[in-house]
Amino acid sequence: MKDCILITGASSGIGMELAKLFAKDGHDLVLVARHNDKLKEIEKDLEDEFGINVMTISKDLSIPSASDEIFDELERNSVDIEILVNNAGFGSYGAFVKTDLKTSLEMIEVNVSALTHLTRLFLPSMIEKGHGKILNVASLAAFPPGPYMNVYYSTKAYVLSFSVALNEELKGTGVQVTVLCPGPTDTNFQKRIGLTSAETFSIKSMSAQRVAEIGYKGLKDGKLIVIPGFINKLTAFGLRFVPKKTAAHFVAIGQISRK
Repeated sequence: MKDCILITGASSGIGMELAKLFAKDGHDLVLVARHNDKLKEIEKDLEDEFGINVMTISKDLSIPSASDEIFDELERNSVDIEILVNNAGFGSYGAFVKTDLKTSLEMIEVNVSALTHLTRLFLPSMIEKGHGKILNVASLAAFPPGPYMNVYYSTKAYVLSFSVALNEELKGTGVQVTVLCPGPTDTNFQKRIGLTSAETFSIKSMSAQRVAEIGYKGLKDGKLIVIPGFINKLTAFGLRFVPKKTAAHFVAIGQISRK
């Protein structure tokens, strides 16, 4: 398989919707997620509907060896990755001192370490070929500090900074980095972290399909930072002029009001 698209966190939400968009355009896919049964369903659906080749890999990216195992499996099967989509990620809610340490460390492993690891593994071949794309999924949470979701917000700030800096390093190589920063999105995210509302900064949620469409277009158009939704863009822009301490205070008020 040549010029494939590798998508992590592909069994639901934005990752699954991105897989559908790439498949519709005729791209072969490598889909990675923890839930093998769901991956197999998606594999069959996409192959039947779009006539593409889909390879699925069931891995838990919170395990440090997972990224190397994915890379090695693709190497053994002579699978060439043209576009890497680092979409996998999760969050948790609560005061940092009361949150489960194991969960926080696993979050860093998935949201930061695996993203960095996979990028480092697949980037050299892209540079050697003189073309390739990387789509990293961050969040509107990348812009302010995030009390009561401290580690999650911090991981997304890393993804944003890492992506922008890496894109600068890659000028002239033919490899492009795009970072997608969605606001509240209708996925399983809120349910998993235990929030009672899907809102952040009182912004209405967007569908995962719409977020994926905007991110996909941004990637194709060569944009660096993609923020879906006018209000989300306005929020991100406004946060540039708000002191970090003030932003943290208002985020904290919003988080407390949702519990």
